[in-house]
Amino acid sequence: MNRGSKQNKEIGNVECGVRNDSTLHTPNSTLQQFQIVHCDPSSQARVGKLRTAHGMIDTPCFMPCGTQGTVKALSSEELEILGAQILLSNAYHLYLRPGRDIFQKVRGLHAFMNWKGAILTDSGGFQIFSLAPLRKVADEGLSFRSHIDGLKQFVTPESIIEFQTMLGSDIMMVLDECIAYPSERKKAQEAMVRTHQWAARSKEEFRRITNDERQTTNKEQLLFGITQGGIYPDLRKESCDALMEIGFDGYAVGGLSVGEPKELLWGNAALCAERLPSDKPRYLMGVGTPQDILEGISLGIDLFDCVLPTRNGRNGQVFTSYGILNLKNACYAKEAHPIEEGCDCLACKRYSRAYLHHLLDAKEILGVRLTTLHNISFYLRLMKEARTAIAEKRFDAYKTQITQRVRRQR
Repeated sequence: MNRGSKQNKEIGNVECGVRNDSTLHTPNSTLQQFQIVHCDPSSQARVGKLRTAHGMIDTPCFMPCGTQGTVKALSSEELEILGAQILLSNAYHLYLRPGRDIFQKVRGLHAFMNWKGAILTDSGGFQIFSLAPLRKVADEGLSFRSHIDGLKQFVTPESIIEFQTMLGSDIMMVLDECIAYPSERKKAQEAMVRTHQWAARSKEEFRRITNDERQTTNKEQLLFGITQGGIYPDLRKESCDALMEIGFDGYAVGGLSVGEPKELLWGNAALCAERLPSDKPRYLMGVGTPQDILEGISLGIDLFDCVLPTRNGRNGQVFTSYGILNLKNACYAKEAHPIEEGCDCLACKRYSRAYLHHLLDAKEILGVRLTTLHNISFYLRLMKEARTAIAEKRFDAYKTQITQRVRRQR
């Protein structure tokens, strides 16, 4: 089996990963639907194109979190204007509310939320495992009590795939067992082995449904595997190898950014990025801050998601190229200029820091809508700038410059 490091060298022989458009093929075919178009000479950063049934995704890419079928405070139309190409939603939350019946009636999540772009749905493994006192793990699947009404639920790897098929998402995630930090090695290994077993069952169910002519919601769905193994490098290697043996359309690095020190996060993320196939998209789950995303890009990660831009926006914190501002602070009460000069989002083009401070202070809904809108705009612009820097072979300098600036808080 080819390893990531060997494949990176092979790609380097093809003009640093530049391939002809003829290598873009329909998802789920035996050929690739992911194309690398630029590589950075000073790191593993790369620019790619991922083809889905609902449009092409430029990578590296940030996916705004629409956990319950909505990116909090924003409409689908606003996200489209901002240039979002793909959103993340969560099968666990949608399974509990509004439930499967509505998605059968409206024929999928895209129609339900009126979103024309791509959607990635997480299996909900992380959310279920966060319900520690309310869930029970077995090889067959997961028993848990709903955080909404306390009713007992049972899901299997197969039922999660079947439900995501009903949702019609463009990228589906397998069910995995995510462990807390710290966890002893034995627990990490047991969870990893179970994750691999569930991944194989998910792949088999995916294959069965894909071949079923009655499945019409989205015939071009992709399935991603999720690596586990905690903070143990040898387990991480084993997990990468096991998932590659099963074979997926893309691979996620799961079980990180759960409280471990940064050196453990990046050591294991780097190991997985190097080990996983370079001709498949790589997804680092739940990361993160602007500087963390740039670090991930430098390792060759292609997809990111995090609740920070929306959650921080609701708390009055806004991201800018020159640091984080807390607009609730009194120092902004009389500032007439926008959040960030040069930003073309509606919040910056139309409103002042003073007005936003007033809205937040008065607890007006418009305040959190505008701060959230700006933060999503900032994250999407950050990714666009990163792709440009990679294409122009200056990503290292761009990463250093932005990282130094965005750490500041005022």
